Amino acid sequence: MEIYKSVAQSILVLENSNEGMARISALLNPHYRVRSLAAGATVLQECSMDPPDLILIDTTRPDNEGVASCIALKDNATTSAIPVILMTHDDDVEVQQLMYEIGAEDYITRPLCPPTLLSRIRAHMGAIGKGNAERLLSEFRAYEASKHKRQMIAMQEITLLALASLAETRDYETGNHLKRTQHYVFALGQSLMQNPRFSAILTIDRLHTLFKCAPLHDIGKVGIPDKILLKPGRYEPGEYNLMKEHPRLGRDAIQNAQDLVGDSSDFLEVAKEIVYSHHEKWDGSGYPQGLAGDAIPVSARLMALADVYDALVSRRVYKVGMPHAQAAELIVQGRGSQFDPDMVDAFLQLGEEFQGIALRYADSDQDLQHKEDLMRNAL
Repeated sequence: MEIYKSVAQSILVLENSNEGMARISALLNPHYRVRSLAAGATVLQECSMDPPDLILIDTTRPDNEGVASCIALKDNATTSAIPVILMTHDDDVEVQQLMYEIGAEDYITRPLCPPTLLSRIRAHMGAIGKGNAERLLSEFRAYEASKHKRQMIAMQEITLLALASLAETRDYETGNHLKRTQHYVFALGQSLMQNPRFSAILTIDRLHTLFKCAPLHDIGKVGIPDKILLKPGRYEPGEYNLMKEHPRLGRDAIQNAQDLVGDSSDFLEVAKEIVYSHHEKWDGSGYPQGLAGDAIPVSARLMALADVYDALVSRRVYKVGMPHAQAAELIVQGRGSQFDPDMVDAFLQLGEEFQGIALRYADSDQDLQHKEDLMRNAL
């Protein structure tokens, strides 16, 4: 929608997560000039270099940095007139009142509703003007007309995520494994967007699709018998060959669903790539197809590294997780054999971010005990 577009108007966004920043940028870029806080800079420094027309601040930033930034902006004569909108998960009335008391012009609760966010921004950026009124009404109607399509897409995603959760209940992984790996994939993909090898593929829209599809990578395990899937020791050759069928089983399940409903959406195509090819290796020694190099879909290459890293550093009911440095050494050993070399290089630059994701979505003792109980009952 072009309702709010103004070439001259800019928005500075202080967002706590890369995923959130990417989503906000994708929403606002068609209408405004959007930028995030430069690394190492303060909000006052950033505003003095290039004053924005409005500032969006995530209140969940570490050490209350978001609230502190709002106070600093409003206490500074140069920046006090810049409208500030706070983004918050807190719906407590007293907390919301405090937001106004520290100087914010407005706040919006999360998860963000795109039409509401755009409307709030427009309200604080100035009036629309008579010339845009008819276009505003027309585009609002178009937005409403597309709501059903968006709802159908959401139902597809929810259904497949439910299947992913079902697959997770049948092995030693926990639900947090799904969260960690999708954040690893997003971070790694985002870091590679400027790499000429990937720039045409790793667009913002594709990153969002990858984020949604990543939890589906092991849905084929639903078709593996418990006596193999839950075996605590090494597999016999025949058992291992059967276990290696889970990528094909998962791919076939998605393909059958596509054939049944006639759906060829990008979401399902990417899901099939990840499910079918995340055990392929750069040198061609993986499975089930023995693909090598660039013949392996980019989505699957990202998933392969994310999945291995999580398996190395995460606790399981049968093992402790290894330190990040040790896991990174093993991944470097697989550079050019198991993993795409450029992806390994990008991973090495994201050490702190990967460790932060692992910590944020770490499995608790209760998570592991619950999983152990489920596995014991299944055997």
